[in-house]
Amino acid sequence: MGKRNLLNPRIAGIPPSETLGIAALAKKLAAEGRKVCDFSAGEPDFDTPDHIKESAVNALKNGKTKYTPAAGLPELRSAIAKKLKKDNDLTYEPRQIVVSNGAKHSLFNVILTICREGDEVIIPGPWWLSYPEMVKIAGARPVYVYAPESKGFKPESGDFERAVTSRTKAIILNSPCNPSGIVYTRDELKAIAAIAVRHDLFVVADEIYESLVYDGATHVSLASFGRKIYDRTITVNGFSKAWSMTGWRMGYLAAAPAVADAVTAFQSHSTSAPNTFAQYGAVAAIEGTGSDVAGMVSAFAERRAVMYRRLTSIEGITCVKPMGAFYMFPNVSGFGISAAEFAKRLLEQQAVAVVPGGAFGGEGNIRLSYACGMDDIREGMDRLEKFVKSL
Repeated sequence: MGKRNLLNPRIAGIPPSETLGIAALAKKLAAEGRKVCDFSAGEPDFDTPDHIKESAVNALKNGKTKYTPAAGLPELRSAIAKKLKKDNDLTYEPRQIVVSNGAKHSLFNVILTICREGDEVIIPGPWWLSYPEMVKIAGARPVYVYAPESKGFKPESGDFERAVTSRTKAIILNSPCNPSGIVYTRDELKAIAAIAVRHDLFVVADEIYESLVYDGATHVSLASFGRKIYDRTITVNGFSKAWSMTGWRMGYLAAAPAVADAVTAFQSHSTSAPNTFAQYGAVAAIEGTGSDVAGMVSAFAERRAVMYRRLTSIEGITCVKPMGAFYMFPNVSGFGISAAEFAKRLLEQQAVAVVPGGAFGGEGNIRLSYACGMDDIREGMDRLEKFVKSL
């Protein structure tokens, strides 16, 4: 018997991350002395604000190094509940909040908690590449509702309706969206909410990029549309993007008490509890003035404007203008090579790292992050233009 047969097939069948593969090659080139313009990482280049770091340091100095309750510090859960009321018009008791080791962990907890063998989960596309793998690990089946560039990467409500079957358990909704940067409007969200209520579905609302919106776009929480959709929505958020706390691994969910209790029980048997002193940093983040977040959003808006202008000026490249997050998802299908080959050759020849779009559902697209510095964006766009002219 081969070793592979000894492994859980759901785990053994997970494909390696294309993002990590590109990152590894970029690091190899950098180690060889090449200047790499890296647009692959979904990670802000800003440092975590000082008051957040100081709070965690003080927690360490004061001996806050023991377990917290499995669902997180009571004061952090209380602060999150207040934030959700103030910013999102959502009323949750602290007991309905579960803090986890990053929003990705929260999502994984949710999907394993609500999905049974044979369930179906609707995933609108382009999608974040980890959603399908989480669903498969849970024994459920991802059902994709893909909207092409010609529709602005936004599936219509009828597309969701047609995807519902007797096995559908949930819809995963990410707005603002990674990788496309699209933001669903209030009316679009209401239409999706109506479908979820009509068919008695959960909605997993991934709102990790809620603070990062531009050009007058507004983020609206799906659960705010009334009691029926509130009871069915599991709102997921975190600290990585808005406060540049990616390495802190702090995320959370808010849900109906039965869901929150089940997730807490599951988490108590997996990670026990989130990192203690990081939670004290999270309290400082959520109780801060918000000026740090506003400053980062302003910088991202400037970078977005420059990258979008440069991308759309390159002959052969088209791009839906993103209204949120910090990604662009341009179409490069007109150059006679796959997006994966495009990304590989771009990195090898011009030391520009982008992520092929296939893992996100966009076979003809590449994903670029503008969470890097403006100098890298300008130089990277020069190199990209030079590469395209060589094709």
